[in-house]
Amino acid sequence: MTRRLFTLLSFLVISGTTAFSQENSEFGSSLNTGTIESQFEYIYRTSNNFQEYEVVKKSNLEALKSHILDSLKVYKDQIVMLKSEKTAQADSVLLLSGELARTVKEKEEAIDAKESFSFLGMNIQKSLYSSMMWIIVAVLGGMLLFFSMQYFKSSGRIRKAQKDLEDLQGEFEQHRKNALDRERKLKRELIDAQMGKNQ
Repeated sequence: MTRRLFTLLSFLVISGTTAFSQENSEFGSSLNTGTIESQFEYIYRTSNNFQEYEVVKKSNLEALKSHILDSLKVYKDQIVMLKSEKTAQADSVLLLSGELARTVKEKEEAIDAKESFSFLGMNIQKSLYSSMMWIIVAVLGGMLLFFSMQYFKSSGRIRKAQKDLEDLQGEFEQHRKNALDRERKLKRELIDAQMGKNQ
């Protein structure tokens, strides 16, 4: 009977040890490879109850602490990296904003240069210059029309005056001829009268 009891007890100890080592290796892999939450679950499952307290292995706590510190270090490194990326992006945005402002200014200057030019030392818009030129052309056209009309009126008057002058010269020439003829006639008559007196 004692032999059977010893065999049974040995069997229970061996199977319990095997089950415990399998469970421990299974949980150990969870402690070393799982997430922080699964590692806490592992510690909670492998802890023993003592009255109302949980008794946890010190090696498990140290491993959990090491994993948590490693995770915190990774997170801190990621935060530093993200902050540096954010700073780089802010610098890039600031640089791009400056370039955009410079480009907009250059565009406006190019538009102004295209729409205006220097005339007699003044910067004049092309639309204003065009309006001024059309006004000058209209004024000059009006003046040309006015002076053309005056010229044609004066030309008509000059032709009439020339015709009147020619007519007057013709009449004068005719009058002169008539006067010469009369003078000759009178001279002859005078000579004839003087000759008749002398005879």
